[in-house]
Amino acid sequence: MSEPARRRWEYATIPLLIHNTKAILDSWGTDGWELVTVLPGPGGSEQPVAYLKRPIG
Repeated sequence: MSEPARRRWEYATIPLLIHNTKAILDSWGTDGWELVTVLPGPGGSEQPVAYLKRPIG
């Protein structure tokens, strides 16, 4: 039996602008990126960072 194919992922982190969050995420989603989580950035909760992933290939 052969080993099942493993899915490979690429990842991105992007800063989010509070007043434009939906447009930013929609733009990345159109390119195939899936939102994994949003966490406070280095500047605190006023500067959130989105973590995204998409399959390679």
